Amino acid sequence: MVVAEDHRYGNKKEVIMLRNLFKGTDKNQGESEPGDKQGNWFNRLKSGLAKTRNQLMSQLSGLLRMGRRIDEDLMDEIEEILIQADVGVDTTLTLMDNVRERVKAEGLSDSSELESVLKSEVLNLLGEDMPLQVKDEKPYTILVLGVNGAGKTTTIGKLASRFITDGLNVLVAAGDTFRAAAEDQLAIWCERAGAELIRGGENAEPASVVFDAIHAAKHRDADVLIVDTAGRLHTKKPLMDELAKIGRVMDKAHVGAPHEVLLVVDGTVGQNALIQAKIFNDAVPITGVAVTKLDGTAKGGIVIAVNAEIGAPVKLIGIGEKLDDLRDFVGVDFIEALFAAEETAGT
Repeated sequence: MVVAEDHRYGNKKEVIMLRNLFKGTDKNQGESEPGDKQGNWFNRLKSGLAKTRNQLMSQLSGLLRMGRRIDEDLMDEIEEILIQADVGVDTTLTLMDNVRERVKAEGLSDSSELESVLKSEVLNLLGEDMPLQVKDEKPYTILVLGVNGAGKTTTIGKLASRFITDGLNVLVAAGDTFRAAAEDQLAIWCERAGAELIRGGENAEPASVVFDAIHAAKHRDADVLIVDTAGRLHTKKPLMDELAKIGRVMDKAHVGAPHEVLLVVDGTVGQNALIQAKIFNDAVPITGVAVTKLDGTAKGGIVIAVNAEIGAPVKLIGIGEKLDDLRDFVGVDFIEALFAAEETAGT
């Protein structure tokens, strides 16, 4: 395992925060206890979505459970609530058109009948669950994209820990060579997870680092290679060009790579996440999205819009800082947690 050299950078604030977070802990702290069942995760999911649920259901519940007649005024009110919860205008209009068709086809007339229809149509928009799984290709390469602050480094660390727990040999490539302390942060997470970090040093060419990492992964018979990338302001064309170059270099070094292109978005930014996704998707086609920090936002409705807007499914969601707080996205669980009655919300 390659460990960061702390003297290489002057700005150590983020690195010190990470070291303090992990100080005095072992690798397994923060992971589920042996008795942690799926039900406990669901309760944590409900708790993590509390802010979004309060934003959405505090208004919807009054409309859906009061026995009000279904009419166009009611539909318009529901649309407005969904848009305020960052489901997005286009996705909301599509969703409500589908709901209207169901109401007409099934002859529904009472608002209390709408909740099950809404949940069903949201599930249809989310699409089939597509968890992030390591396929037979070896090394299985995962290119991770995202703006600075989205939770990219944390997501990589948690993914590495998950794969290693599953018995896989994991390497991580430090492809963000531009931001001070970026490699040091990644080194701390790799040390935490038990993964080897391949780094090229400050101001090294990212594509070159990734090329070398792929060959190192082959030489070490690694099962998985996770590639970090720069997250400078996503509207800058040079960054998009660099990401596209990394994608081409990966395919040259290992035909078919990257096998997964995972975009990490911050759930707290709401609709801005979709803008980011579309720009990144133009550089390297995205195959999946990880939505982080859902426990700190009332804008969790963005999850509903991702697949509909960019054509890539949400594969992972994060609701906390523990190593096992990044989980495969399960549409049914998300919807049930989102629509859960407030008095049953878990902690």
